[in-house]
Amino acid sequence: MTDPSDTDPPDPAPSDPATAVMALLAPGGPFEMAVEDVLGEPMQVFVKRNRSLRELLEQAGRFGDADYAVFHDSARRRVLTFAGHERLVGSVAAAMADRGVVAGDRVAILAANCPEWIVTFWATVSLGAVAVACNGWWTRDEIQHALAHTTPKLLVADAKRLARLEGADPGMPVVVIEEDFVDLESFAPDAPLPSVAIDEDQPALLQFTSGTTGRPKAAVLSHRSLVGFVQVVSFLGAAQAASVGLPSTGPSRPRLAVFPMFHISGLQSASITPMATGAGNVWPMGRFDPATVIRLTTEEDIYAWNGTATHIFRLLQDPSIGTLDVSLVQTVAIGGSATTSELVRATEERFPHLVDTFTSGYGLTEAGGLVSHASNAMLQANADSVGMAMPTVGVRIVDEDGTEVPEGVNGSICVRSPLVMLGYWGDSEASSEALLPGGWLMTGDYGRLLGGELFLASRLRDLILRGGENVYPIEVESRLEQHPAVVECAVYGVAHALLGQEVKAVVVLNAGESLDLDAARAFCGETLAGYKLPEHLEEWNGPLPRNASGKVVKAVLRGEVTQTFIEE
Repeated sequence: MTDPSDTDPPDPAPSDPATAVMALLAPGGPFEMAVEDVLGEPMQVFVKRNRSLRELLEQAGRFGDADYAVFHDSARRRVLTFAGHERLVGSVAAAMADRGVVAGDRVAILAANCPEWIVTFWATVSLGAVAVACNGWWTRDEIQHALAHTTPKLLVADAKRLARLEGADPGMPVVVIEEDFVDLESFAPDAPLPSVAIDEDQPALLQFTSGTTGRPKAAVLSHRSLVGFVQVVSFLGAAQAASVGLPSTGPSRPRLAVFPMFHISGLQSASITPMATGAGNVWPMGRFDPATVIRLTTEEDIYAWNGTATHIFRLLQDPSIGTLDVSLVQTVAIGGSATTSELVRATEERFPHLVDTFTSGYGLTEAGGLVSHASNAMLQANADSVGMAMPTVGVRIVDEDGTEVPEGVNGSICVRSPLVMLGYWGDSEASSEALLPGGWLMTGDYGRLLGGELFLASRLRDLILRGGENVYPIEVESRLEQHPAVVECAVYGVAHALLGQEVKAVVVLNAGESLDLDAARAFCGETLAGYKLPEHLEEWNGPLPRNASGKVVKAVLRGEVTQTFIEE
């Protein structure tokens, strides 16, 4: 569910919701759009925008001593105010420059969520250098591959992750957070932010794909992309606020932040967007503990919960939730994975004031994080809806030859916007396969458009081909998740000598519940064609295997790989 308080709405708001939203996009409005050249292609862009992340950081000075990020671990509470954070960024950037980091160099960050992660990121991009957001759960081989592939000038890492290298030389200078970072913070306490020129379209971030199959690739995201994400999210918040006539004062209460900082939800959403909105975040550090989050919700006056489906289920099921004043939580947002009907039901049962408020979005790393957004009404009408394309974002559906298909026909989803990646770092072949002429990105997802509304069918690689018929796993999953016994599920194809593939479902059941194959087929058969019904059913003991961003790793379910992600 997207938070309607992410940005200040206009004041006063027109009485008609549609008029209020259109006023935001009108000439002279805060989200006025125009067509400009973006890397040789005419695209819609926001007229009023920051031209770099450093400009966005400078703009955040108006929030002064308000809390930007509050970190809690078992020993202490650490606070970064907006003003204090900017001072640290200036010093760390000066220290990096003293160590030879210049515009275009890569600086790798390999650490658990911590204040030093955020400060390193902002110092890097303020220098015009490129932050390499390393997955904090990588193994030795994965770390070494990423560092060799991106050739950073500097590695900023915590001791625990460096220990995974088992004493091997990473191949570049290393700043150990626990030992060395304080020297960077005190290097030049009064240093201003760097003044080096930064172009909108130069790289700012290498963000690795989630790697649910194969080795992750590093998507190259520009300053324009990351600033554009902030503006799209800000528009969405302003539109929702204006449409219901909310007051123009921004939120004074913080949000929960549990996603890893190398992920879109942890970096773009929780670490970058606050520079425009002034809405701070509370970061519980270490292994996710629902009782701690529930306690902090009261102590820190948190108004928004954010997390994967697994995070939210664990919060709802923790015994200590009975001590929580549920009115504190004004919004619950699920990211990184689909929102199941059982999760919506359980959340609304605990928080009755949130009934009929859940919304959904669609995006991916390569598209800059956000493509479309579905209102609650859209979701109630069609569970597979991912809504309307966001401003500045274009969507089209094509067949295998790249030709647009008629409205309502499933095909490959293509996206074009200023948020789209520049390409994959050091992989021209993969870049040319993903980026089509005209600036269009092949998302790898299947779906259809109806009246401008996008409906998601499946990841292209997950498509099941059964006897010449296409079976989209998400369609079967959406139906199974409506069964009262099912907490979550995943569907994939298994080989069959005559049909090519058959449908297999893996389900996690509520405690004390049971579900056999015949019952599952009968339930699915009420709304799905016969060829879509599962022919195999497996009960999974415990939560489904997921990666750090919350996506189910079906390769683990198929037995192709072992689960390497372990929550710390």
